[in-house]
Amino acid sequence: MMTYSTNLFFRNYGSIILLIVGILIGSLIGIYLPQVVTYIKPLGDIFLNLLFVAVIPLVFFAIASSIANIEGTSKLGKILAAMSFVFIMSILISASATIVTLYLFPLEVPHAPQVETMLNDNPNDTWGDKMVRFLTVSEFWKLLSRENMLALLIFSFLIGIATRKSNATALPFKAFLNAGNEVMKNLLILVMKIAPIGLGAYFAYQVSSLGPQLFGFYAKPLGLYYIFGSVYFFLAFSVFAFIANGKYGFITFWKNNIIPSLTAIGSCSSLATMPANLLAAKKIGVPDAIANVVIPLGTTLHKQGSSISSIFKIYVAYLIIGKDFFEPLTLIMALGITLLVSIVAGGIPNGGYIGEILMISVLGLPIEAIPAVMIIGTLVDPLATILNATGDTVASMVVTKLTGSKFQPATQDSLKT
Repeated sequence: MMTYSTNLFFRNYGSIILLIVGILIGSLIGIYLPQVVTYIKPLGDIFLNLLFVAVIPLVFFAIASSIANIEGTSKLGKILAAMSFVFIMSILISASATIVTLYLFPLEVPHAPQVETMLNDNPNDTWGDKMVRFLTVSEFWKLLSRENMLALLIFSFLIGIATRKSNATALPFKAFLNAGNEVMKNLLILVMKIAPIGLGAYFAYQVSSLGPQLFGFYAKPLGLYYIFGSVYFFLAFSVFAFIANGKYGFITFWKNNIIPSLTAIGSCSSLATMPANLLAAKKIGVPDAIANVVIPLGTTLHKQGSSISSIFKIYVAYLIIGKDFFEPLTLIMALGITLLVSIVAGGIPNGGYIGEILMISVLGLPIEAIPAVMIIGTLVDPLATILNATGDTVASMVVTKLTGSKFQPATQDSLKT
């Protein structure tokens, strides 16, 4: 029994443990053997380059195939409309609350002037020029550059829609998209197997450059994330449940959310938590027609924990390069990127890493910021998974309210059991 539990633990958390070990080893090398950093930094560069090469086709196939495979009815359309509203609003609420928290409890970071010189911002650009450049490219081959990730996302959505409109004629092309999606998923899984080595090497470079005080910098945002995330989990989800079905919604949600929460932290996977969420939604009284649509889609598209994490990562990246995160235009961009990352990246293996590359690319930040935000994303993953996964159940309750559907009698029964 003990052996089984140990194997289950390492199967669920093994990748995180290896990443942490790699980071620790790299940190020790950066502190005590800085002369070695020059020789191991290429390992980090190789890892990042492989990641960049794999990301472009993966994003295209993942998004285009997902859109191409969607089939809807009029009833489904109503549910999807309410679901989309709930997903977007909850992500924006969590992101906005995170911004307020960071404003009230600011963090500090060691100054790294050598990083600032790597910014390639054109001071003559207007925001209109930037929006055109972010959303589109002038030639097809430019879509293959990681610098134009947002344009690639939009293009992938349009390809998926065009495939759906082509009906039976496009069946071979749809099969190509589905096959490409599966192949690229497995490719990224292979690339991520060397993440402990790659990130460890890059972190050694960062530590040797910025100094041992870097550890204090990471400890503060991580501590703040776990404190804020825990408060948000209990407070915001309670409010959402109460809005959905009053005091009965509040009681039944928390009564039936224990198992999904334990499943989320035990598996560190939103997908693994989905069956527990579906069972919880049934006991809460959410109609099957709603729960069976909202919760599976929410597993991919609804990521409140990732939303909070995204704001933290962007904030940290701005601290590293010494720029003001709280400028109004920066905040608007951060919210937009967070919304996009929380919705799109959730359906991609290691999507958090892809989201980090996207935010770095769109904001025009230097490549040195990527390992920092990847490390934070890895360390906050357990709590982020709880927020991501169990947020789908409460979202299905709010969708039930918005569509005018009735909670099933299980709502009352579950109060007595």
